[in-house]
Amino acid sequence: MLTVKALHIIFMTSWFAGLFYLPRIFVNLAMVPEGSEAERERLLLMAGKLFRFIGPLMWLTLVFGLALWLYYGIGAGTLWMHIKVAIVVGLVGYHHVCGAMLKRFRAGANTRSHVWYRWFNEVPVLALFVVVFLVILKPA
Repeated sequence: MLTVKALHIIFMTSWFAGLFYLPRIFVNLAMVPEGSEAERERLLLMAGKLFRFIGPLMWLTLVFGLALWLYYGIGAGTLWMHIKVAIVVGLVGYHHVCGAMLKRFRAGANTRSHVWYRWFNEVPVLALFVVVFLVILKPA
């Protein structure tokens, strides 16, 4: 089971790296000046490739996390695990919202500023802090 735990951590870390960087690309996309089509297309290409790359990482994180939960019964019925699961569900939603934002950028329909995307980019950072502290401290 230690192999499963290691794989869960590796895939989670990789997925988070993508969740940290994809909105950062959105910041840059929101700052592209009118008429800079080559820059816009390059950033859209990067964002699209990154989004496609992190999708399987998300699923692998969920599969190995579920395997751990089912095998160990870690925190079953405890408040900290309920909070952690709620945050993970929120992160899956965040992942899909990023996909919807990418579609809007591709369609030229973005209405948000680069400042908004800078704040949006902080969501997975805060989620990571909370989840790590929950898993390590396991508060009652």
